[in-house]
Amino acid sequence: MDDHHKRTIIYLFALIVMTVALFTIYTHFPVGTDNGGSDNLIAESNVNSNDVIAESQQLMGTIVTIEIVSTKTNAETTINSAFKEIDRIEKLMTTFDSNSEIGILNAEGQVDNVSDDLTYVIEQSIYYGNISDGAFDVTIKPILDLWKTKIIAGEYPTGQEINETLTLVNYSNITLENKTIYFNAEGMSITVDGIAKGYAVDQAVKVLKNNGYVSGFVNAGGDGMYFGTRPDGSYWKVGLRNPENKSQSIVVMEISDKAVATSGNYERYFNESARLSHISDPRTGYSSQSLLSATIIAGSAMEADTLATTVFVLGPDKGLELIENIQNTECILITPENDIRKSSGFDTYLSNT
Repeated sequence: MDDHHKRTIIYLFALIVMTVALFTIYTHFPVGTDNGGSDNLIAESNVNSNDVIAESQQLMGTIVTIEIVSTKTNAETTINSAFKEIDRIEKLMTTFDSNSEIGILNAEGQVDNVSDDLTYVIEQSIYYGNISDGAFDVTIKPILDLWKTKIIAGEYPTGQEINETLTLVNYSNITLENKTIYFNAEGMSITVDGIAKGYAVDQAVKVLKNNGYVSGFVNAGGDGMYFGTRPDGSYWKVGLRNPENKSQSIVVMEISDKAVATSGNYERYFNESARLSHISDPRTGYSSQSLLSATIIAGSAMEADTLATTVFVLGPDKGLELIENIQNTECILITPENDIRKSSGFDTYLSNT
C-alpha cells in the first residue's frame, strides 16, 4: 500500500471519529479540546447513606455530583448554592451564548468590564500555554470550527486549510488590560474547555468550605476535587477505568485535599487499530494520538484539568517531563499499546485495598 492510500485511510478513520467527537464537543459547554474524561474516573465513597448527602445535576455538558459528609439540616441548601456557582461560571464562559463574556469576545474581538472569573481563567490559560510551549492553547477554536465545517460537508480539511487556520491559533495574541480582554489578530476565537470545568469545580468546593463543610467532593464528569476524609477517616477512593474493560479499574487512588482529572479517548475510537484522538494539538491542527489517556493528581481541579489536556497533547515523554517539574503533581499515562507510565511520586496515592 503506497503512502497516499495509507494517508487516505487514516483520514477516513479520523473523519468518522471526529464526527462523533465534534458532535459531543459542539453540543455541550464548554467546547474545544474536550478532555474526554467523563467516564474514566469513578469516585468510590462507599459510606453509609446516613453520613453523607449527595446530589447530581446536568451542568457543563456532563453530570456533576456533589457529596458532603454531614448530618446538618441545611446541607442540601449549601449543595444547591454550589451548583448555582457552577451554573454562574458556565454562563460566563459558554461559547453558545452570544451575550456571555466569551461569546462577546469571540464575536467582537474584545470584551470590556470582564469578570474576575474570566480574567483569572485567561491568565492561567496563558501560563499553561507558556509552560507547555503551546501544547495548551485556548485559541484553538478556529481549528475546531474548521474540522466541524468540513465534517458536516462530508469532507476533511486539506493541509493548506489547516496551515492557514493555524495562523489564528496563538495564545500570545490575547491581551488583558484594565478589565478588558482583546485579540491582537482579526478572526481569532477561544474556547476554555480544558480549564473552565476544573475552575468551576474549585469554586463549588469553595462554596462548600465557606459554609463549614470539611469533607466531601465535587465530581464533574469524572474530574473532581476531593477534600477531607470519608466518615471512617479514610481517604476518598478514585478508580481509573480500564479502557479495555470498563467494569475494572487499572488503579484505585486514595485522595484527600487533591484533585484528579483525566483526558483521553476511551470511547472515541473507530476500532482497535485506529484509536484516533478527539483532542487536537494546537501546534499542528491534527488530533493527538500518542496517548490513550492522561490522568493528573494536582492541588486544584483547574490545575489537574488543564494539565491532563496538556500532557495528552505532549505525549508520554514530554508529558512526564513536564509533570516531574511541577511540585506536588503526579500522573499516570496509558499509551495506545496499553503501556502504563507513571510519574515518580504517583505510587504514594495508590490504594492498598
